[in-house]
Amino acid sequence: MIEEKKLICVTCPRGCQLTAEVEDGCVLDVSGCSCKRGKTYAEAELTDPRRMIASTVRISGGIHPMLPVTTSAPIPKGLILQLMAVLRTVDLQAPVRMNDVIVSNVLGTGIDVIASADMEKV
Repeated sequence: MIEEKKLICVTCPRGCQLTAEVEDGCVLDVSGCSCKRGKTYAEAELTDPRRMIASTVRISGGIHPMLPVTTSAPIPKGLILQLMAVLRTVDLQAPVRMNDVIVSNVLGTGIDVIASADMEKV
């Protein structure tokens, strides 16, 4: 049975209203795209949704108690809660430099959690 899914494309400022036809988890057709990125976005969002995650981890000996971090690439949406549980266990020591790898290959995804700011030692 073919289902019709409605999405709003977020790949450019236009925010096209997309309509995708999906059958058994496969995207058959996407309409409403003003550019070719819309079709790619809809297919990815409906078959393997991923998100960039920005969060914080604890750090000792720094000028602040928390260090901002981000994923090096979008992580599967279904792993977000597990990722946050991993980040709650991290406790670093200053100094840390921007783009330092904080958690390598998090949850076996091949994606790293990296520092998104420098943290000087006090």
